[in-house]
Amino acid sequence: MMRRRAILKAGLGASALFLPAPYAWVWAQSDGALKLLRAPKVALVVGNGKYKDAPELKNAPNDAKAIAEALKASGFDVTMKLDTGREDLIGAIRAYVHAMEQKKHVGLFYFAGHGVQLAWRNYLLPVDAVIDKIEDVGKQSVDIARLMEGLTKASNPMNVIILDACRENPFGKDFRVEQKGLSQMDAPNSTLLAYATSPGNVASDGDGVNGLYTENLLREIKVPEAKIEDVFKRVRLGVRRKSNGAQIPWESTSLEEDFWFLPPKELKKLSDAEKERLFKEQVALWESIKESKEAAPLEDYLRRYPSGEFSELAQAVLNGVLAKQGEKKIQIASSEGNPFTKGSAEFNSNRKVGETYTARATDILTKVVQRTVTSTVTQVTNSQVIYDNGLITDLLGNVHRFADGRQIVGGQNVPLEFAVGKHWVSRSVVTTKDGQKFDTEIEYKVVARENIAVPLGTFNNAFRIDGRGYSHGRRFSVEVNSKQWWVPDRIPLPVAREDHRSWPGGGVSELIELLSYKRP
Repeated sequence: MMRRRAILKAGLGASALFLPAPYAWVWAQSDGALKLLRAPKVALVVGNGKYKDAPELKNAPNDAKAIAEALKASGFDVTMKLDTGREDLIGAIRAYVHAMEQKKHVGLFYFAGHGVQLAWRNYLLPVDAVIDKIEDVGKQSVDIARLMEGLTKASNPMNVIILDACRENPFGKDFRVEQKGLSQMDAPNSTLLAYATSPGNVASDGDGVNGLYTENLLREIKVPEAKIEDVFKRVRLGVRRKSNGAQIPWESTSLEEDFWFLPPKELKKLSDAEKERLFKEQVALWESIKESKEAAPLEDYLRRYPSGEFSELAQAVLNGVLAKQGEKKIQIASSEGNPFTKGSAEFNSNRKVGETYTARATDILTKVVQRTVTSTVTQVTNSQVIYDNGLITDLLGNVHRFADGRQIVGGQNVPLEFAVGKHWVSRSVVTTKDGQKFDTEIEYKVVARENIAVPLGTFNNAFRIDGRGYSHGRRFSVEVNSKQWWVPDRIPLPVAREDHRSWPGGGVSELIELLSYKRP
């Protein structure tokens, strides 16, 4: 017991409650990304504009044509359908799913046109749909669940589903569905599901030759060596800024491997020296802009590093800047009662002076309480939260300085947006009071929503984040496994956390629970 406490005090940071442990190198990468690039790529692209019984969408066929050309240029075998009736659309989807099942292609489905939600289900409207009453929706349109179910059964290695189908009510004043836009759905396994705007909202058909969403998508998929999730993050930023927050694209992803529309000539794992160089570049840039009161420097960072070391924090700071500039950002519609999603939530980064929390740490093996800590916020800046005991975190709770003086550079351990399936890698450097450094890297994933009881109360559907990695110091390395439970829209720190650390000859396991949280 004395030996393990001595090692922890030497720099592993177990004395801090709700603080990121010094994690390290990411889980071993598989060769899955290379297999995806070698697999045949097939796309079904649909653009419906000339509707029989709904407003015409002049840009939808243009969008489909442009997307089809861009996909062909990146190696996809493309089938394009324009102004398609119901039977033709069902047949095309059936043939597409059959191809996925038979030959295990990488698949991409794109639809531009009218779409509608009803009873949590999403429907694509063929051009020959005639909707006079609510019962006609299911009979006259195509349920997206049919496509999802088919692709799940096909078990092909990867799917991308892009729905630019969230236009204003297509039925006019005489008939209205209860909710606008499309309903939130979780992506099936190995799938990225992208909407032109957030669930429950509508998208612009655009003023030019393409819709606002597809205009940005066309630009980003042509960027060489851009990873697919970075493509859609840049699209989201571009559409949001062009619409002043009135349209914000949304994605659900369960992808486990990287994919590129225009891949690098050679896939290779970065060396430690290259990782360190890139890390220092991002740190230097972020330090120069983190207190910016203007949007441009933050947008520049997010475009350069969509999944960067500070991308979640940069987005949180940008939200605050744009809100002060008058942006009225749309919100995702509530998913309560929706059987097709586990839901999502955004971290409430609006921190307040006077916030106070108390937490306790218990040894999991002995059940002995190790310590109880109370902290109160005394100052909030554009990018930092400062506590009365010397602790400094960013707006998302990532630690910059421990109460005992240890420093952390980097460390994106808390996301801005929580959704099951989200995963990311965090890198940081911890420097102890005596100058020891621990290079850290950890892979996190939001794995489930669970009910959990802590002294503060019982929380239903808390997000559970699992983390795994190693921390490398000059004298020894530590393997770390963690579980955290969050209700991020209500409480800005985990309500519970399990930390398991092991090293040659020792280890420690702790349960950290929230006793109280007060917000002025």
